[in-house]
Amino acid sequence: MTKKNSRRSFIKRATITSAVLGTSPYILTASNDEIIALKRSYDNTVYSANDHINIALIGSGIQGIYDTQSALKVDGVKLVAVCDLYTGRLERAKELWGDHLFVTRDYRELLELKDIDAVLIATPDHWHQTIAVAALKAGKHVYCEKPMVQNFNEGQEIIKAQKLSGKICQIGSQGMSSLGNEKAKELYEDGAIGDIVMLDMYNDRYSAEGAWQYPIPTDADPNTIDFDTFLGKAPKVPFEPTRFFRWRNYKEYGTGVAGDLFVHAFSTLNYVISSNGPSRALATGGLRYWKDGRNVPDVSITLYDYPKTNTHSPFNAAFRINFIAGSGGGGGFKLIGTEGEMEIGQNSVTVNRSKLNMVPGGYSMISFTEEMQKNIQKEYAAQENDRKSQLTTGKTTWQAPKDYKGAHYDHFNNFFTSIRTGGKTIQDPKFGLRAAGAALLANESYYKRQPVNWDPENMKLI
Repeated sequence: MTKKNSRRSFIKRATITSAVLGTSPYILTASNDEIIALKRSYDNTVYSANDHINIALIGSGIQGIYDTQSALKVDGVKLVAVCDLYTGRLERAKELWGDHLFVTRDYRELLELKDIDAVLIATPDHWHQTIAVAALKAGKHVYCEKPMVQNFNEGQEIIKAQKLSGKICQIGSQGMSSLGNEKAKELYEDGAIGDIVMLDMYNDRYSAEGAWQYPIPTDADPNTIDFDTFLGKAPKVPFEPTRFFRWRNYKEYGTGVAGDLFVHAFSTLNYVISSNGPSRALATGGLRYWKDGRNVPDVSITLYDYPKTNTHSPFNAAFRINFIAGSGGGGGFKLIGTEGEMEIGQNSVTVNRSKLNMVPGGYSMISFTEEMQKNIQKEYAAQENDRKSQLTTGKTTWQAPKDYKGAHYDHFNNFFTSIRTGGKTIQDPKFGLRAAGAALLANESYYKRQPVNWDPENMKLI
């Protein structure tokens, strides 16, 4: 459907009387705020013990635990093994999930286990590609945390390994499968905001934990932590527990705020508007407050150019992160179009359509005679009456129900359903590389102190 025809379709549905509001989720009313419930139905199949998908966790840190807890809520899934380089996390895994677990500090031992169907990779970013490729070659399905890769040149190896293995590989930007994203995509394609002209994304934080100053256990030493393995391909340095437990603060192991936070936004944006990503980025920022040894910025602003495609007009995107926001924190993700704006969250979507003022006011009329002003006003009044008959205004929110299982659950449900049915995942390695690549452009521009260009179709720097 062309954008012009989809807009006409949206306007037609948006002007239907509110009497049928319950059966038409597309309606935008003219003046009142409306809240419409979103719905999600799930397969209620109960699986026997013989039909379980056996999973293993590689990297049992903060995100790894949250991933596993969400994965185990999906029926027919069983955790059988956990790998981590810190012995305290292996002990914690048994506290959480039972003494029956096979635990190891060597992920290769885990990949040799025949009863493991899929692995969850929640390691530091610089290990993603190595372990993902090894797991796919070992015949395991893979769920890999975002960003899929730490460097641009690592992505093609995962794409190749997934294709050769025939296994499912899902990238873990968990908001991707949310009710909010699903409804936002539907509304955008139906012309709810007209042509997109800008994206505004921001994430403000005001806490040590939010700035990645995670606690360090009192027993951290070279005996409890396999630090040399943690370093991997990164430069060799003496044992330093801060680098291990706060790895996000170092570009040698992580990808900074761009890889940690931008990539979620790019996943949603590219999904909603069916885009392959931006073509240019310009970043600035700096280390303003959390000068604790980290070598990545705690304030980051990046501007992106999106080229015109069959699914969207050319537009600009602004991404802003502030880890020392004296306002107290908050965040937002808003698509702004020629006829409205759409604020997207995992559990809700709000569309606000305003009236575009095309009528000149006193400022621009002052140089004309009184008679000419009347003639101009009459001409504009005729045009405005015609526009009012076509365009509705107002705000409508689509809200997930209170019993919604959540975006994280939905992402794992999509992953395991794809394994069982051989279907497509919502975030395969190609999609994952495009989202990661767009985010990594911010780092490339920041450290080079210049704009950088990207080929979103072929997923490479220009």
